[in-house]
Amino acid sequence: MHRDWWPYALIAFLLVAIYFRVAGKLVFDWYDLPDYSHGFLVPFFALFVLWDNRAVLRSVPVRATWSGIPLVLAGIAVVILGVYGADLFLSRISFLILLCGIIWTFFGRGMLYAVRFPIFILLLAIPFPAIVFNQITFPLQLFASQLASFILPFLGVPVLHEGNVIELPVMKLEVAEACSGIRSLMSLFTLAVFYGYFLERTTTRRVILAIASIPIAVAANAARIVGTGLCVQYWDPEKALGFFHEFSGWVMFVISLVCLYLLHRLMRLVAPPAREKAL
Repeated sequence: MHRDWWPYALIAFLLVAIYFRVAGKLVFDWYDLPDYSHGFLVPFFALFVLWDNRAVLRSVPVRATWSGIPLVLAGIAVVILGVYGADLFLSRISFLILLCGIIWTFFGRGMLYAVRFPIFILLLAIPFPAIVFNQITFPLQLFASQLASFILPFLGVPVLHEGNVIELPVMKLEVAEACSGIRSLMSLFTLAVFYGYFLERTTTRRVILAIASIPIAVAANAARIVGTGLCVQYWDPEKALGFFHEFSGWVMFVISLVCLYLLHRLMRLVAPPAREKAL
């Protein structure tokens, strides 16, 4: 059956016109903010998920409805509020709200439900607002410093812990915002979602892998701080805070990926795929 696609082309054009500058600033933030460098991969992965589930999407009945109009209006209101209020997060999140409303209006609620996962994936590419980001990073700073201060004495390094500062016999070691672990946490969580989609077929295990990435990232960051403290105490403080501190970040991230893989293997050993099908 032939369909008239000009309304969809017009809507796509309007979306590009509205969000061109918003998208440009978002891409710049992916490049400029190390915490969100994974954002470059997110849109391509979302498109792949849509393509991979094309057979399922084709089977969903298309039912245009006016029920999605309130969501469209809400998206327009949020983008106006974000642009004129100079709030980047609102401007960006409005695209997903508007996209959900358009899908609901033109294709029906069933289609919106079918594409819920790709839309969630796009959410991972949007940086948190600063007020939320700070509420996450500061507790992580304190927890990482507390955990490192607890472990270092067992390794022969006496410490005095005050807030996010670990005082060693040689020097003070400050757990700064960049060392809170939020960078590895965001990247590892996103990669855990990718990993679960490609290598696991059950939704429950995909969710477990994604959630497990959080404590794994926190533990890896604490281990990195412990390693830095050991190098400061027993090696060279300048090299420990320079080369080792930067290089250990990559090493611990790779170790985190290995831990995620081992957890997945353990899950499959406990309940093999054959048993999953039986369930």
